[in-house]
Formats: sequence, structure tokens, C-alpha cells
Amino acid sequence: MNKQLPKELEEKRTRCMVYTRVMGYHRPVESFNIGKKGEHRQRVKFAEPVK
Repeated sequence: MNKQLPKELEEKRTRCMVYTRVMGYHRPVESFNIGKKGEHRQRVKFAEPVK
């Protein structure tokens, strides 16, 4: 679902750094090569059920 933001809100947006855990340490996704970025986008996200 892609909703268009009003122009005044769009101007306030900033880029954020996305980190992922790789081999025991955290690394920014921005530094990945094109293949690894594609792999990261295809990952399935899940939420552990609350008991």
C-alpha cells in the first residue's frame, strides 16, 4: 500500500540507516553489494506470537 504524503510532510522526511545482523555483528544495508541488497529485500519478516 503506497499512499502519497502531503507535500509539507514529504519535505520533512529524512533518510534513515537500516542495519542488519551479519555473522555476529551489525552492518548497514547501504554498504551491501547489489546481490546482497536483493537478498535482504527478499527476506521473510516474522513476529513471534505473544503467549
